[in-house]
Amino acid sequence: MNMVMNYLVLILIVLVSVSFFTLFERKLLSYIQLRKGPNKVGIIGILQAFSDGMKLFSNEISLLLKVNFFLYYFSPFFMFLISYSMWLLYPFLYGGISLMNYFLLLFCLLSMNVFPMMFAGVYSNSVYAILGGLRSIAQTISYEVSFIFLIFVYLFLGESLLIDMFMKVNFFVMIIMFPLSLMFFTSILAELNRTPFDFSEGESELISGYNVEYMSGPFALIFLSEYSNIIFLMMIFVKMNFLNLKFSMVLFFIFFLYLVILIRALLPRLRYDKLMFMVWLNYLPIVMNYLIFMIFFKYIMFLI
Repeated sequence: MNMVMNYLVLILIVLVSVSFFTLFERKLLSYIQLRKGPNKVGIIGILQAFSDGMKLFSNEISLLLKVNFFLYYFSPFFMFLISYSMWLLYPFLYGGISLMNYFLLLFCLLSMNVFPMMFAGVYSNSVYAILGGLRSIAQTISYEVSFIFLIFVYLFLGESLLIDMFMKVNFFVMIIMFPLSLMFFTSILAELNRTPFDFSEGESELISGYNVEYMSGPFALIFLSEYSNIIFLMMIFVKMNFLNLKFSMVLFFIFFLYLVILIRALLPRLRYDKLMFMVWLNYLPIVMNYLIFMIFFKYIMFLI
């Protein structure tokens, strides 16, 4: 019973965090663009996120004529389930699930994110949704290859699949892994379809990508899933690359969430072919060489 209550509170906290993160993004983007942003609902717009959620889930759902009904409505729920399953795997101080192969299961869940995108695009039976889905699938699969090898370097350094091993991060690890941490951050942006890699949502050519035919509650579930993944992967990124002191961890975490929004405001969208060239011709060879270097480094340390 204690474990169930822990996980219910966790899901509630994540949902509230996503709401305030979207509000923070809208306020920050408005200040960058010299406008006020949400400021009507509640004090300085503090209740805007809750009112938007109520509006989305209370809107009418139109039954589209040519969609595959079951998979069309199942895809947002599937995406939401995968997104929040990753939070349930995160280790509690007490009363939670302890996993010996945490990162293997995390890789599986991240890889499964491709399927709801594919279902949402294909079974909407819209040309624009199919094109957005295909681009999302190609982008996500491409970056998953280098992303998983990149995390392998960290796992090889820590010699464990437990996330708790990153409590041992020190200044030496931060320095030696600094180039890889930059690639890690960029890969997370590409994995999440965030600017400047938001090709699935290329408004000029694809309207809104794989979710163009969604509205009301299903659209809100896709939205919640995307922003939950941003918060979760930024937390994993900070935990793997910086000193795990409680106060510094919170500061780094807030800073990188701020940086994700700032990048959206400042950088233009790249060309799709440049994205693919970057991952296959630059990131993947660098990560593989880094992995070989780390194996050699650990072998030398073992001999010493």
